[in-house]
Amino acid sequence: MKVARFYAPGDLRVEEADEPNPGPDEIKIRVHNTSTCGTDLKIFKHGHHHIDPPRVIGHEIAGEVVETGANVSGWNSGDRVQVIAAIPCGECKQCRKGLQQVCPNQLSMGYHFDGGFAEYMIVPKQVLKVDGVNRIPDGVSYAEASVAEPLACVLNGQSFAQVGRGDVVVVVGAGPIGCLHVRLARAKGAAAVYLVELNRGRLDMAAELVKPDAAICGAEVDPVEKVLELTGGDGADVVITAAAAGKAQEDALKMTARRGRISFFGGLPKDNPIIACDSNLVHYRELTIYGANGSSPDHNRQALELISSGRVPVDDLITHHLPLSEVRRAIDIVSSGEAIKVTIEPGTSDAA
Repeated sequence: MKVARFYAPGDLRVEEADEPNPGPDEIKIRVHNTSTCGTDLKIFKHGHHHIDPPRVIGHEIAGEVVETGANVSGWNSGDRVQVIAAIPCGECKQCRKGLQQVCPNQLSMGYHFDGGFAEYMIVPKQVLKVDGVNRIPDGVSYAEASVAEPLACVLNGQSFAQVGRGDVVVVVGAGPIGCLHVRLARAKGAAAVYLVELNRGRLDMAAELVKPDAAICGAEVDPVEKVLELTGGDGADVVITAAAAGKAQEDALKMTARRGRISFFGGLPKDNPIIACDSNLVHYRELTIYGANGSSPDHNRQALELISSGRVPVDDLITHHLPLSEVRRAIDIVSSGEAIKVTIEPGTSDAA
């Protein structure tokens, strides 16, 4: 079979490998779709301290069961499945409290285990132990199911920040995560959703798809002033920073209404993680700042339900379908910002 293995920063090779065989507590799947994200780009450029190369990367995975280990029950050849990316241990204090997304012992597909940029892969026993394999609902394509993982992360962030009916929500960042945030906020009953993005082309592409109530180009206007203008000076109830930019987090403090909530969804570069926080804004306006980190197996199941029900459409966000042989091109497209979502289809040979 063919796989895409990461060897070192800048060194991602599509090469031949033996088909894997599942152990007694594992499942083997034929990968139909593994979608790409900004994390794949970071790994390609810089590596990751949890990856011991060579490693098959890719963690937004959907496929078909082809073989099960002797000790595995409940799964059969032909079952359509989506696989979690972040694997909690299920045993620590946080997991026992139902906070699997912040498990300190978390492992990850494509990091600690070979991931989905391959024609076949093994779902390890650690995933099965925490019920991390989900059936894809009828009517949901493999490509759509692969987007359940990033949607699960978005769901975790919005649930924690209590996005709900009647809220005015600002989403900063018009990439695939920002687009999912816009659609989920609408599904949760937000009264208005504003999308902020520095890059005019990226903003227009995203706005055409997800139709925010206002599309604000941060390179052309002051986003803080514009949000205050749109809200009659009050500010937004919720601001979600879906961008890896310290200024976005600093601006969020200034555009949030009294008693508002801020979700620092996008992490900052590890060499520049410090922002200027006007703590008097937090103090006098009684603001709440929430972190957001990954998702739990249950968030993945809920994400599949949101896609299946049509409450959060994702198919039109997948702007590029590429074969495994073009995984390097997929990384380049993600880097350029010319796509919303790029998905890899290991079983295909021609680009679409």
